[in-house]
Amino acid sequence: MTTNENASAPASTAHRRLGGAGPAMFPLGLGCMGMSALYGEADRAESLATIHAALDAGVTLLDTGDFYGMGHNELLIGEALRTAPAAAREQALTSVKFGALRTVEGGFTGYDGRPAAVRNFLAYSLQRLGRDHIDIYRIARVDPDVPIEETVGAIAEAVQAGHVRHIGLSEVGADTLRRAAAVAPIADLQIEYSLISRGIEEEILPAARELGIGVTAYGVLSRGLISGHFSRDRELTPGDFRGMSPRFQGDNLDRNLDLVDALRKVADEKGVSVAQTAIAWVLSRGSDIVPLVGARRRDRLTEALGAMDVTLSAADLVAIEEAVPAGSASGERYPAAQMAHLDSEH
Repeated sequence: MTTNENASAPASTAHRRLGGAGPAMFPLGLGCMGMSALYGEADRAESLATIHAALDAGVTLLDTGDFYGMGHNELLIGEALRTAPAAAREQALTSVKFGALRTVEGGFTGYDGRPAAVRNFLAYSLQRLGRDHIDIYRIARVDPDVPIEETVGAIAEAVQAGHVRHIGLSEVGADTLRRAAAVAPIADLQIEYSLISRGIEEEILPAARELGIGVTAYGVLSRGLISGHFSRDRELTPGDFRGMSPRFQGDNLDRNLDLVDALRKVADEKGVSVAQTAIAWVLSRGSDIVPLVGARRRDRLTEALGAMDVTLSAADLVAIEEAVPAGSASGERYPAAQMAHLDSEH
């Protein structure tokens, strides 16, 4: 089962390498979380078709977490890879986050970064994905009770055993980045980075570049907020994370969508979509940054791939950043309880 309906390879497909130690890959990755969790019900057949279309278009990186839908997302990716053409299956790279502890009801109760837990999580992920290795493996959030050196050391042992190819990190600050890199080579840091989430620019991104660590940027459309498709009167379905996200609430939403309206004027002048403009801006931040696009449908995937054909001049970049100035977002990017888990924000 494979299709490239509504998707085509963009003209500019020069691969990017994740830092000094990481793999080379297509300039955009596919974030698969929304196909299983946190954005309401997804269409399984369309999700599989979207993964296949991404692979057909040249996308190599498929990003997931073992806790997305309590393993559902890994099983979905495993099925997509099994039913994809051999060439696409062989070029695919899997990026997996682990460590989140869940309840039957779907709640989050913390993170486990103990070496024994790392080995346990990894064994289950390999089984669900149907792979003999994971290309990039990372703890989703730092376990406050386990030194990052111990967690990274356990992943390094998995690299030596051939079960993992590269070590990644997620949402860590500059100090933690340096401590981890002193233990073993780190391929990349996965962290939120978009026009309205630019907190990494002051300390974290410079530290990553100093250490030769790449960045996989998630939330490049801020969960659809700056995609140009989100409206003030949109009703969210039960289970949609955005129903609790501060940036989607009340006056915050109104102010943030005002920013999108300003960005739309820039996009319209270039004859491209708002989403393409926002993704192209992240692409312009450096060849060591690979944006993850969370497309759940082929039409959204096609739109995202089109961002690679958008050329932003110096004047365009000025106009974009005048429309959405750094620090202009209203509301935190997560609810307070989740912000507390972000090492990158401390």
